[in-house]
Formats: sequence, structure tokens, C-alpha cells
Amino acid sequence: MSAELPYVAFIAAALVLVPLPWHWRARNIATLSMIAWLFVINIIYGVDAVIWHHRVTKTAYVWCDITTRLIIGAGMALPAACMCISIHLAQVASVSRVHSTSADKRRRQIIELMLCFGIPMIWMALHYTVQGHRFDIVEDYGCRPNTYISIPAIFLIWVPPLIFSVVTFVYSSIALMHFLRHRITFARHLENSSSGLTTSRYLRLMAMAFTEIVVTAVSSSITLWFTSLGLRPWTNWSDVHWDFSRVDTVVMAFAPPMVANYYYAIWYIIPVSSLIFFAFFAFGQEAVKEYSACWAWVRNHVFPCIPRKPARSPKYSFGAFVSLPSASVANRPAVLPSYQNAVEGNDVRIPDEKDMDNKEHYVAQSIGNTRAMPIPIHHITAFSPDDHSSLYSSSAPPSPGNSDVSPHELSFTELPSPTHPHDLV
Repeated sequence: MSAELPYVAFIAAALVLVPLPWHWRARNIATLSMIAWLFVINIIYGVDAVIWHHRVTKTAYVWCDITTRLIIGAGMALPAACMCISIHLAQVASVSRVHSTSADKRRRQIIELMLCFGIPMIWMALHYTVQGHRFDIVEDYGCRPNTYISIPAIFLIWVPPLIFSVVTFVYSSIALMHFLRHRITFARHLENSSSGLTTSRYLRLMAMAFTEIVVTAVSSSITLWFTSLGLRPWTNWSDVHWDFSRVDTVVMAFAPPMVANYYYAIWYIIPVSSLIFFAFFAFGQEAVKEYSACWAWVRNHVFPCIPRKPARSPKYSFGAFVSLPSASVANRPAVLPSYQNAVEGNDVRIPDEKDMDNKEHYVAQSIGNTRAMPIPIHHITAFSPDDHSSLYSSSAPPSPGNSDVSPHELSFTELPSPTHPHDLV
């Protein structure tokens, strides 16, 4: 059951870094702190699952001293980050606060730094007051912080995250209420607020904060219930910290099923939170742009030999259309530029009535058999879309025996007026 733990932890640590670039550019301290804490705890979980897989060897004491403190800090930092996000969203959505200045943004960043990093560090130091011994080593899960289960421990360790969860729920409800009330003009309101948020990003942040805080509240409640089963009285400092350097071990083979299930469920809280964070931010518009930019960089610098797809051109290309002379000037003699016959001695066949019946075949054959030849247009009249004047003159086709007609002068019988220039075949 524990063989998958290292893979799950390391994959979750990698996924939580995917939204890092655009959150870094936005300088959103709360979301950056969530990324940092989730990444660090996932790495700790993965390393511990590798070192203590199916064993409870007492080793890596310094590593355990550091990591158990960080695990305690993460229990406070993640709810505090969700609370900061929900408060910020509620302030942005409030119509009473239309515009935020750079000083307001700097003040908010300082407050979020204190809540997401300063308070967890203080909390890590205060944990020593309810720490019964150095740490515990749990088979398959590694080193875990120890807490002397008592009334002071409940108010110091498990109640503050629940308070942050309640505050987050209240401010998330306020932010949602503002959005529903001003949903028609909400996009313009976000633009005027200079917050750098779009409607899509606003909703994703609100949904992520609410989901994360639900997960945190459920896990804190389960932990509080489980630990309260072994509640002990607080006597004095010496009694609580007696034999403080002791390291206890928990072997899963001898642990009750309820204890084994508790460790397994609590371990998955951090990876599941990481996957939730990834799901809300890895498929947005900013993420797609980042993926395209990364793939372009890899293709240009790592795999420059990969041929690029040529740009697709349209199947048909049409030249520029020019205006034809109107019917009022159609009777004027039109003069073509003088050309020399490209081929001397080539037989130029004059179209007859049979060719008129099959115009497409004749034109295709003429294009294939001849190159360039001058065609006087004495008998050709221009086509005007404004009236129904004929395209060609109504003179009969010349016979080959008529010497008065040059072999290069062509005239055609009157045809029905075409409906489109492309029908002139």
C-alpha cells in the first residue's frame, strides 16, 4: 500500500511548480507561499518515503529535526495563505474600493509575508512548549513531529488552522456575493481596480482558496478528533519534556488498523492539495501561453534539427480585381499593346461553332498549344455589371477563307451575360 508514496510525492512537487512563472510575475505573495510550502513538504514526504520504506531505522537525526519543524509550519502557513487570498479577492471585488495604489499593494505584500512565513516560524518555535520528545519515526512515512496531547496543545496546534479556515470561508462568501451582485460589470470593475486580475483568474483563485480550505478544515478536524482520544493532563514543564531526546518508532505491522488508516489519509493531504492547486492554474490562458513559449524555446535550442511545418497556404489564390470600363465607354475602340508574334509559322486555329459549344475544352486546348499572340479586340465589348450588355460582339465567326479578316482577329457570337467574373472561361 505504501510503494506508490515516493512517486506520488515527487510528481506532486513537480506539478505544483508549473504555475510558478506567472504567479512570480504577478508578485502574488499568498500563491507563491502556497507553491513554496507545498513543494517543500512534498519533497520531504518523498525523501522520507524512500529512506524509511518498510523500516524504522533511527537515522538522519538532523534531517528529521529540520523537516519536523517545517511540517509544523506548513500546517499554519497553508491556511494562512488561503485566508490572504480570500481577503484580497473580497477587497478587489468591493465597489467601495475601486482603485489600489502601489503603496496599498506593498502594504498588502508585507502583511502576506508576515502571515505566510512570519507566523508559521513563530508557530514552529512555540511548538516546543507542547513537544513531548524529539520526534517519531513511522514506518513507510518517515519522521513526524511529536506533540504532547493536552488542552494547551489543542489550542496552540489545531485550533488556529480552524480559525483561519472560518475566516477564509467568510471572506470567500463575501467575494462571491460581490461577484454575483456586479457580475454584469465585474470585468470592467476588475480592470479599473488595477489588480491585474481577470474574471477567469478571479474565479479560479476564489474556487482554489475555498477548496483548499475545505481540505484543510477536514484534515484538521480529523486530526483533532484522533488526537483527543489520547488526551493527557498538562502537569508541569519538566514532566512534559522528560527524556526529551527520545525518538519513538511506529511499526505498521503492530499498529491498529485505525492508526494505519489515519497515517495514510493524513499523508495524502499535501499531495492532494498540490494536485488541486495545479488543476486550478495549469489549464488557464496564462498556462497555455507559457507552454507554447517553453515548447518554442525547446524546439529552437534543444532540437533545432526538427523540421518546422510550412505555413499553410490557401488552396486557390486569386489575383487583384480591376474595374472594367462601363457600358458608356464600351463602344470606344480598345487598343492592346503591340506585341510580336512569339512563334512564327505556328498554325492558329480559328474557333468554329463546335468550339463555341464546348468553350472550356477549346480554351484549355488553346492555352496548352499556344504561347503569346496578339488579339485585336475590335469586335469585343466590355461587360458591365450595371446592365446586360454582351461580353462579345454579335458578329459571326469569320471563315478561314475570308482574306479580309486577319487570322489573329477573333470574334465570338453573343453569349449570355455571366453572373460572375469567374464564369468567363
